[in-house]
Amino acid sequence: MSTPTITPDDFFAADLRVGRVLSAEPFPEARKPAIKLRIDFGELGVRRSSAQLTAHYTPDELVGRLVIAVVNFPPRQIGPFISEVLVLGACTTPSDVVLLAPDMDVPVGTRIS
Repeated sequence: MSTPTITPDDFFAADLRVGRVLSAEPFPEARKPAIKLRIDFGELGVRRSSAQLTAHYTPDELVGRLVIAVVNFPPRQIGPFISEVLVLGACTTPSDVVLLAPDMDVPVGTRIS
């Protein structure tokens, strides 16, 4: 499968940041199994996300974890919930998501480049 070529400017237009999960709870209203997250991004503040992480994670396992997210996407309505950031993961299938995270502790809000 061929993917389109992008420029470095295209890549750097995405604002990827490290955040720490403050809270996580089931999201039974979502069409696909998901978890509602509140994530601290330091100076950028706390943002919310709906993430399809139920194959490998429980809400309790996510609290305190560092995650990487795109923070400059427009908010998206998912059922009764507004998702403000896109949490990144490796996806072998659409429902099999493994979170991407730094392998060392870094300050929340750190930019990914």
